Order: sequence, then C-alpha cells, then structure tokens
Amino acid sequence: MAGHSKWANIKHRKERADKKKGKLFSRIAKEIITAVKEGGADPQANAKLKIVIQKAKDANLPNDVIDRNIKKATSKDQKDYLEMSYELYGYGGVGLIVDIMSDNKNRISSEIRIAINKCGGNIATPGAVSFNFKRKGILKIDKKLIKEDELFMKATDLGAEDFLVEDDTYTIISQVEDIHKIKEGISLKGEAALESLPNALIECSDEDIDSNIKLIEFLENLDDVDAVYHNMKI
Repeated sequence: MAGHSKWANIKHRKERADKKKGKLFSRIAKEIITAVKEGGADPQANAKLKIVIQKAKDANLPNDVIDRNIKKATSKDQKDYLEMSYELYGYGGVGLIVDIMSDNKNRISSEIRIAINKCGGNIATPGAVSFNFKRKGILKIDKKLIKEDELFMKATDLGAEDFLVEDDTYTIISQVEDIHKIKEGISLKGEAALESLPNALIECSDEDIDSNIKLIEFLENLDDVDAVYHNMKI
C-alpha cells in the first residue's frame, strides 16, 4: 500500500505540473496576441512582443506555436484579451485571488459563479482579500544549472528578498520591478512570473482544507484562469 500511495502522490504532482505548464503556455499565447495587437508583429519594432517571445522560448513553447499566435493576432476576428482578478472567500475565512486573462468578460463571470454554486465560497468586494497578499516577482531556476551558494550570492547582490530551495528548483523572490533585472543578471534559463503571496496563513480544519482544495482545483480547470492564490495553511 505504501508503494501505491507514493506512486499516486507522484502521479498527482506530475498531473499538477503538467496542468501548470499548459496554463503557462496558454497565458503566453494570449500575451503574444495582445502584444501584436498593441504594437505590431515585428519583434524588432515591438519591445513588448520581443520580451514575450523570449519568455515563450524560456518556457520551451515551440516556435511554430509562437508563429501561429503572431499570425492569429493579425486576424480581424481575433478579440482582445483582458487581464482581471476575482477575489473570493473560501471556507474557514480563507481568501482566494483568481488571476484571469480572457476575451469574454461575461463568460468568465458566469464560470466563476458556477464554481461557487458547485463548490461553495463567496465573491468578495474588490480589495477585501487582496490587502492580505503582496505581489512579488518569482524566478525559478533548475538546480542542475548552478550551485546553490553561487546562485544565492548572485541573487542577493541583484536585490532578491528571499531564496528558497525546493525539490528540483531554486526559487528567487523579489520586488515586482526587480525580477527581470535579476533574471538578466543571473543569465540563466528560468521561469519568471508575478505571483500574489499571502502576508500570513490561516489554519483550517481538515474538512475546510478539503473543501477549499476542491474549489481551487475547479477554478484552476477553467480555461481563462491563469492561477489561483490562497492564504490557507496546509
């Protein structure tokens, strides 16, 4: 049974990692389309597009997918994508922030309401949840690329606020405005993103934890949802 449990855990983690990668690819594709619609399809003349293309390459998004989305953006039928966030209350006083990039505000609004109807929770007024979080720059570097001490020194010299050692990666945390400077200064392939980190964690009952996880996973499965952040202690 122990071996089975270990395999189930590994399988679950892989599924979540694959899902996260798929979400990242989807988000980058939308960013490419938005950048092209704002500044044209030539990355040499469109600085925003150039940055997004580099982000796509760092994430190993295939070149044909990049080219396809650049062409897609020039179509008159392609709608604009809007960035937005929903703030929700889960179970046990837990707050959730749902980051969204969608071409249909009414559709995602309906999907959020369906999630709450099926899984519970409530929509919070803007600012009621987000004040418990801080927006930070996050950079993840594969452990195989560099030694821990060397990366720690480089990151802190460049202005990193925190440095975490995880299973296969190092995670560097910084102010939002510093993350790209740190990435360029380190000069290693890595995934940079902006995330909402909680100021403090809330302890919940096992029942509330299970209910919140069900709600979070339902939200994460929505096509237009990029990420769900929470302040639940697990």
